[in-house]
Amino acid sequence: MSKLKKTKTRNPWSWIPTLYFGQGLPYVVVMSVAVIMYKRFGLSNTDIALYTSWLYLPWVIKPFWSPFVDILKTKRWWIISMQLLIGAGLAGVAFTLPTPFYFQTTIGFFWLLAFSSATHDIAADGFYMIALDDSQQSFFVGIRSTFYRLAMITGQGLLVVLAGFLENKTDNVPFAWSITFFVLAGLFITLFAYHNFILPQPVSDIGRAAHSPSDIAKEFGQTFISFFTKEGIGLAIAFMLLYRLAEAMLVKLASPFLIDVREVGGLGLSTQEVGVVYGTVGVIALTLGGIIGGIVASQKGLKYWLWPMALSITLPNIAYLLLAYFQPESFVWINTAVAIEQFGYGFGFTAYMLYLIYFSQGEHKTAHYSICTGFMA
Repeated sequence: MSKLKKTKTRNPWSWIPTLYFGQGLPYVVVMSVAVIMYKRFGLSNTDIALYTSWLYLPWVIKPFWSPFVDILKTKRWWIISMQLLIGAGLAGVAFTLPTPFYFQTTIGFFWLLAFSSATHDIAADGFYMIALDDSQQSFFVGIRSTFYRLAMITGQGLLVVLAGFLENKTDNVPFAWSITFFVLAGLFITLFAYHNFILPQPVSDIGRAAHSPSDIAKEFGQTFISFFTKEGIGLAIAFMLLYRLAEAMLVKLASPFLIDVREVGGLGLSTQEVGVVYGTVGVIALTLGGIIGGIVASQKGLKYWLWPMALSITLPNIAYLLLAYFQPESFVWINTAVAIEQFGYGFGFTAYMLYLIYFSQGEHKTAHYSICTGFMA
């Protein structure tokens, strides 16, 4: 039976939230949870920085193997396979944590998780573009970002809380973290089984015929050539590099500014207060901005909303200028200013994501989108 005859459609609400929650969780596990875990095992900050910093590499270089996801198999196959592999990698971490050689084995499994997760990102973003029409892509761009952020909160919050609770209950750090990773492994096996059943089978998600090595090499090169010869590529790259420039400059110094004492120009907030401002109020505002941005863009299109969104991602940064000038003591005013800035960023970032999606359209859209996200990084 051909793939065309087997095509099924599903309500996007049944798979987009779980797909992007599953996309964000392994990233935060590798980049954040692993650091906390190794610290609890007594490793030095120097060793942790040395061995975990390199784990970001697969997400940086993923554009270089993204053409294989386009050339070989289907996006659906890659998603399901990577989720199974991620589940196996998490189980591997859980099994080996109580052993004397835990560090060597877990680092190996974290590398497996990093490459599997980066490949899953490529396939999931490509699948999003072929499984939804333009209006749906615009509408759900905020929804997918919301569940990606929920995965971040789950990893940095709930998982660490669970591990800490088990540490206190058992007084056994390796056992506590082993159970935590078993829970994660079970979650990903569940996602694998669920998505194997629920993911649609779009007509355009058809596996290519068998290729010889020379054909694969030729198509691999053609993927990059076709991207860099797209009409308007120069302006597009400039847009990708500059659209978020103001926010990128702000984000590095926003938290230090909030923490610095007032005598040197800061606001003198405690670590806990900064957590409330950014981790609660800021996240809520950012999420609402993204959701509303997706809804309005789905109604009138990116062309109509591009300039308003571009302004909304930049102008609210004035809130920090006002905070620096007036240095308010009111926690309410500080939260309000940060909420305005974060809402503007969430709303404006919608245009950026949609631009990447639209610019990537064509025969190699999955690989081209991955290349675009490389410029975003």
